[in-house]
Amino acid sequence: MADQIPGVADLDRLDAVFGALSHRTRRAILVRLMAHGGPQTSGAIAGRMEHSWQTTSRHLRILEEAGLISVGLQGRERVYTLNAGHMTALLQDWISRFS
Repeated sequence: MADQIPGVADLDRLDAVFGALSHRTRRAILVRLMAHGGPQTSGAIAGRMEHSWQTTSRHLRILEEAGLISVGLQGRERVYTLNAGHMTALLQDWISRFS
């Protein structure tokens, strides 16, 4: 990666974020975390989705891999937290390139 062209790593991160945001369910999960005002368990998130647990779990993993949410453990439950700052900073940087 040391020989990577400057800006290409940014594109990889943007691809992950835009890919994660491309699906309505993943955007709904982000809105739910924002509207709830704090971390939520995977069960609480899955309970509000119209998909199976496996599908919701896959969406959560994609959001986590993109850095849009983080996950921690609370006992045996996985708790998801919105990383709005990561998304905001990345998207603002992208937009500023075209100003």
